[in-house]
Amino acid sequence: MKREDGCGTRVGDALAPLEIPVTRTLIVAGAVASRDYQDVHHDAELAREKGSPDIFMNILTTNGLVGRYITDHFGPSAVLRGVAIRLGAPNYPGDTMVLTGTVTALTPGPVLVAEVAVVGTNGLGRHVAGTVTVALPAVSEAPVTTGPVSGAPVTTGPVSEALLATGPVTGASVPDARPEVTG
Repeated sequence: MKREDGCGTRVGDALAPLEIPVTRTLIVAGAVASRDYQDVHHDAELAREKGSPDIFMNILTTNGLVGRYITDHFGPSAVLRGVAIRLGAPNYPGDTMVLTGTVTALTPGPVLVAEVAVVGTNGLGRHVAGTVTVALPAVSEAPVTTGPVSGAPVTTGPVSEALLATGPVTGASVPDARPEVTG
């Protein structure tokens, strides 16, 4: 399905694989960030006492990585509407999880909604499988404003707003470079 903004997403499209090194830091940081303080996610000795060979990634970290995979593919205007996943083989430190995805459905409308089947595998097998529903707003839906210097129209939205906020490639903040929003 071709969209006005040039997005050529079609049912059956495969997303590029994403390799994620599963580090001890990623596992612990993900658990702490999601306020999951179960010892099996940060204490290797206690994890072994409970029958696991090492600490392992929690479902909330996996959920976040799946969401990142989808939004990295579709861009900053993509909005996750649903993530339904099931875990399989644990993600242990030192392994690599490879996420893959396939567009399984498209629902046209003011906002194109895509359904993507996602699978994440590691050295033990399938770590995660599920479906992500993502809204893909058209670029033409972004508000048009007047540029600060020439008065020429400037399209703003999540991408251009982020670029305007960060300034030059150095990342220096340039607050006065932001256009005024008119109407």
